Amino acid sequence: MQTQAQGQEPGRIVVVGSLNADLTIYTQRLPSPGETLHGEGFTVNPGGKSANQAVAAGRLGGNVSLVGAVGRDANGQMLLDSCAAANVDVSQVRRADGVETGVAVVTVDAHGENSIVISAGANGTLSPADVEAAGSAFDGAAVLCLCLEVGVDTVEAAARAGAEAGATVLLNLSPYAPIPASLARLSNVLLVNAHEASQFLDGEQIPDPDAETSAWEPVLELLVARGLPSAVVTLGAQGSVVLDSTAAAQKRIVRIHPTRVDAVDTTGAGDAFTGGLAARLAAGDALADAAAFASVGAALAATKKGTQAAYPDAAAVNARLKG
Repeated sequence: MQTQAQGQEPGRIVVVGSLNADLTIYTQRLPSPGETLHGEGFTVNPGGKSANQAVAAGRLGGNVSLVGAVGRDANGQMLLDSCAAANVDVSQVRRADGVETGVAVVTVDAHGENSIVISAGANGTLSPADVEAAGSAFDGAAVLCLCLEVGVDTVEAAARAGAEAGATVLLNLSPYAPIPASLARLSNVLLVNAHEASQFLDGEQIPDPDAETSAWEPVLELLVARGLPSAVVTLGAQGSVVLDSTAAAQKRIVRIHPTRVDAVDTTGAGDAFTGGLAARLAAGDALADAAAFASVGAALAATKKGTQAAYPDAAAVNARLKG
């Protein structure tokens, strides 16, 4: 795992995974099963967890390369344009033949909460061969971002390439799926919400948001036993908890308090967190400091509709941190 020497430019971030067109409709509340509601607006925006994370990191000043696949359609071009506008290198995003760009159907209620259904489309064609073809993108990489919107075999191939390059491998275990122990051992930082953390740890109870930090020690020990030295557990409006077995004793468990905002749309806020975390880790920050920065970025992202267009730049995040 590389470290950033003082005075050096931030290291490069590689993101491997999904690009989706977000088809979003806004409603007063989320529908119940079998219920039809009237919507209050509809948009088509660039999204996908990996594209979102790449754009978030790029807007924050990160040097970002994205590896993925889109169709030869208007949605694919929209995604490439949005990433490029955030200074993300999209030269390793393949235009797939005979398949459409991935799609996410998103419903957002009046409180900013959402429900999402995804159709993989071209994301389903991303394979270990694409990772191998993008080999030069991993050279000298400082941070690798991964999620589970593409096949686990592709994720593991990317994790192996990142580990061999000396990058910090950041695995966002979303949408949740079981992963092989070999992938866990290749990962340096696991990023999960409380429910995903419980699933990963076979139903282990996750402490309440207001629990003492000592209550998180057993969770950290279980993660280390699974081969994961560090994790960030996000708690929604209650902030997050950093679990870091590599840190000094007083920094092993750090509570990150929430940034209070009036949320308009929480879609993609978790990806904004991941992108912010990656950007600051690539700049040499300690995990807890990077998580504090990322928390503010994610909160600011939730104050606007949409995903990528809502992501803040570093000046906005730093202004909120100072304020």
